Amino acid sequence: MTEHAIMAPITHREAIATIPAGAMAGLREMADAPGLGHLAGHLALLVLSSWLLLSLHSWWLLLPLSIVQGILIVFLFPLEHECIHGTAFRTEWLNLALAEAAGLLLVLPPRYFRFFHLAHHRHTQDPGHDPELATPRPATWPQYLLSLTGWGYWTASLLGLIRYATSRKLEGFVPERALPRVILEARAYLVAYAILAAAGLWFGWTWLIWLWILPILLGQPFLRAYLMAEHTGLPLVPDMLLNSRTVFAAPLINWLAWNMPNHTAHHAVPAVPFHQLPALTDLLRPHLRSTSPGYIALHRDLHGSLGNHAESKRS
Repeated sequence: MTEHAIMAPITHREAIATIPAGAMAGLREMADAPGLGHLAGHLALLVLSSWLLLSLHSWWLLLPLSIVQGILIVFLFPLEHECIHGTAFRTEWLNLALAEAAGLLLVLPPRYFRFFHLAHHRHTQDPGHDPELATPRPATWPQYLLSLTGWGYWTASLLGLIRYATSRKLEGFVPERALPRVILEARAYLVAYAILAAAGLWFGWTWLIWLWILPILLGQPFLRAYLMAEHTGLPLVPDMLLNSRTVFAAPLINWLAWNMPNHTAHHAVPAVPFHQLPALTDLLRPHLRSTSPGYIALHRDLHGSLGNHAESKRS
């Protein structure tokens, strides 16, 4: 072997081992202030967009404002995601309470989602065990477009709620000891939605449609496009440097997604809170192997792979 031989890429465990213990301890340190400040900014924008929707009676503004409102609501998903990891806030009750609030808006019960998501972390890109792979990722143009609509998400969420509330036959990643809580949560969600629907009809609360239901339908494609970037098209291997993608997103997108475009860093060390992920990405950056310069570039690449797939199907 010559002195110019190329070194084999290191794994995510080896990359993490290069970070000094003191620096890693600092990155893992929890705090309430960053999460509360981030949430305050997010809610302030949501209040502003809600006020504009209710105050401006211009039909030509309804669609763009509804899309903005929807994006702000559906991007409470990263908040719920951080809360179920226990990394959004240092104070545990804040994580629990805000996960429930976000979950109710998104039709995503946090107790069930926590078991689903932790199984995804334990078995990332493992076809036999990663629950995210139970729904095939888009490989053709029709599948890609259908995925962007959110149809799969809404059907899985609504039918799942009914199934969890009426049956004990849940997926294997839900521990037996947790079944009563997951079932009770699903039933509580269905009751809450039924009460909201009944009150909306009784009192004529059309604001439920204009401020919540219509916007989350219009905003969901933006969340689907964002989530598609995390693992789609990446190798089915256990190495986090390969199976999870880092997107070097614009600052606004990074803020809106609670720094989750730093997805390789998050998968490599899930205990690192959201506000420290950019710093962890900087430390891992020489070793990152699945990256994209932005979401437009990423989806352009995905479009190319869909075209290749279609061509191979015809040949």
